[in-house]
Amino acid sequence: MILYHGRPESNTGRLQKEMRVYDLLDSLGIPYDRTDHEAAITMEDCQEIDRILEIVICKNLFLCNRQNTHFYLLMMPGDKVFKTRDLSGQLETSRLSFAAPQYMEEFLDITPGAVSVMGLMNDKNNRVQLLIDRDVLNGPLFGCHPCVNTSSIRMTTKDVLEKFLPAVNHMPIVVDLPKYSK
Repeated sequence: MILYHGRPESNTGRLQKEMRVYDLLDSLGIPYDRTDHEAAITMEDCQEIDRILEIVICKNLFLCNRQNTHFYLLMMPGDKVFKTRDLSGQLETSRLSFAAPQYMEEFLDITPGAVSVMGLMNDKNNRVQLLIDRDVLNGPLFGCHPCVNTSSIRMTTKDVLEKFLPAVNHMPIVVDLPKYSK
């Protein structure tokens, strides 16, 4: 894996949804670094991507309530364990669970394994509420997939919060998830 600054030189072999991410970031004046890789399957794969980007990519979970009427994208540190009861209480909702892949594709134009905050650019009807664990906000750099799981990007957390999220009309709810010892 090689670390590149900015978008790929060619669109060849790349999905349109990935290229739309680069187009948007470029139009917003958000600098980013990128690495291309095989689809990350194991934790070892993820650790190698983190090493190249010199960050820990956050965990992104696509969730919904029992009735499939409220959808959430949760960004949390990769080293935290997720327990639904910790989040349900803060949102004052019962029974959160992982949302079905069809909703992920319908609202975010993302498939399982590529869940990312970048997908919010495709949520024109604001069906998905962004939730960010406070610990993610404390890091100066932020890493995620550009709507595909064969590339990863790094940019400043400040640019995500102050440029990207306002541009895609999604303001986060900050949550505090406990860190459990493993």
